[in-house]
Amino acid sequence: MKIGFIGLGNVGGKLAGSLLRNGYDLTVLDLDRSRVQEFVERGAAEAGTPGDVARAADLIITCLPSPDASASVMEGRDCVLDQLSRGKIWAEMSTTSESEVLRLGKLVEEKGADPVDCPVSGGCHRAATGNISIFAGCERSVFERMLPVLSAMGRKILHSGPLGSASVLKVVTNYLATANLVSICEALATAKQAGMDLNTTYEAIRISSGNSFVHETESQVILNGSRNINFTMDLVVKDLGLFQEVADRAGVPVEMSPLLLRIFRDGENRFGSREWSPNIVRRLEEKIGTEILAAGFPSEIVDIEPEVEGREIHARRKA
Repeated sequence: MKIGFIGLGNVGGKLAGSLLRNGYDLTVLDLDRSRVQEFVERGAAEAGTPGDVARAADLIITCLPSPDASASVMEGRDCVLDQLSRGKIWAEMSTTSESEVLRLGKLVEEKGADPVDCPVSGGCHRAATGNISIFAGCERSVFERMLPVLSAMGRKILHSGPLGSASVLKVVTNYLATANLVSICEALATAKQAGMDLNTTYEAIRISSGNSFVHETESQVILNGSRNINFTMDLVVKDLGLFQEVADRAGVPVEMSPLLLRIFRDGENRFGSREWSPNIVRRLEEKIGTEILAAGFPSEIVDIEPEVEGREIHARRKA
């Protein structure tokens, strides 16, 4: 299967790298020519336009920072949609809204092609090693065609249901990660002000019921001071907004979501849209007049688990 990949950013570049590492015929496109050149040097072909990508590929993957960016490559000048035909697949790996995936998916189907929304979860460090988790929303027959490719990019692959379902689950999980990040910042700040050693605090949380994936990753770069988790505040604001849209549409009167959105909008205003998201802790550091730092933690998280072939994960069902 020939694959076209549009969007070589923090996540997309790592996913595309896994495809190249696993021997796939790859054509790439990104606004950053230096990133494209890195892939060309490793054996990928370069495309000039989204339409060129779709002409060259059986499977066209988009992994972009916003719904507007995806719409631009799908519907703009010399776009992906113009070059789709029966047998081709469009896979949206961006974090986007269910409604936008369904809208674009309908246009893809009108061309005779098949749409899939398949966002990832688990952090850039796991995307780099092919050990990230992937949700896939599509017809079962399309999922089975996609599974070998998804297994080259991720370790745990979940068929989430029809088109759009994966995008809903992605913003749900990102909402939970954000809530966890804010609570971790408050917990570390409180422990510091209470006179606790932060190295001991980190271990106490790690071995207790308070532990989480977010603690084992983001707490480390908070305590190091780099705050580099390869995810920025503007993306948190976007994802929280998408979650709020889902909650509003479902009629759920959520209370934490609006608060989290206010916190990160304030952080974005204070520190900049492209500031690393764990630096939301600076709001607390400034208020209490101290830094939440400890020795011995890494500046960036690296996945040390060996790369393994991905496999499908099945949801629990009644016996």
